[in-house]
Formats: sequence, structure tokens, C-alpha cells
Amino acid sequence: MSHEGLEVLDSTLQKTHEWINATAEAAHVDSNTAFKALRAVLHTLRDRLPVDVAAHFSAQLPMLLRGLYFDGWRPSEVPVKLTQSEFLHAISRAVVSSESVDPVRLARAVFSVVNHHFSSGEVEKVRAVLPREIQLLWPEPLAVLV
Repeated sequence: MSHEGLEVLDSTLQKTHEWINATAEAAHVDSNTAFKALRAVLHTLRDRLPVDVAAHFSAQLPMLLRGLYFDGWRPSEVPVKLTQSEFLHAISRAVVSSESVDPVRLARAVFSVVNHHFSSGEVEKVRAVLPREIQLLWPEPLAVLV
């Protein structure tokens, strides 16, 4: 593999660690739990979105997280209609931790990290297709001043 190819891997690994660390800080959990939360929230969100929206959403994820996002995806079976309670329960089931985890806190933490790394327009497109009760878990993105 060329040196340039390795730089791409180094970059995506660094960005993935940034996402995990930001999630850990926002959710007040350790990095292992933050990784599980990131995976659980991204998978639950992905399965709730229409295929085209899920695919567009993934384009802004770091390469390594994009692979994690698509791991196990069954596009022919989505979107899965979930209430807020079902959405949170899916996150709780997926995050097995020795820590006590609050799925609301985890979801909000991951959504805050997404807000930080994605354009507000992309965030709004995704939020717009979610039911209102799930939108309430996702903090509104801050407007970018130009």
C-alpha cells in the first residue's frame, strides 16, 4: 500500500477517535461505552431512515464510522417505524456496559457530535424525516455564522 493510502487510514482512525472522545465527554461515559453508544445510535438512526436519506447521511461520516454505520444494514427492511420509546429501547439493548447508561443521554450526546461535524443543512434533512418525538431527542444544530 502506498504511503498516501496509509495516511487516509491514519486520518479516519484519528477522526473516529475524535468522535468517540466527543461522545464520551458529552455523555459522561468512558470511551468503550461511548463507542458502543455511537454504534447503537447510528445503527438505530440508520434503520429508522429511508434508504436515500441514510445513504446521504453516511457520506459525511469518517470512513471508518461509515463502515461501522453500514455494518449489518438491510436496506430492503427499512425504514423501521419506531416510537421514541422503541428507539431508546433499541439503543439500550445495543449498549452493554458495566456503567449505568441512560439512552436519552447517549442519543443526545451522539446527535450533538453529529451536529458538530455535519452541516446544519444535512442535519435538518435527516431530522425532518423523523417523527417529532424522535426529533426532540436531537438538539437543533447551531446556525453557522458567515
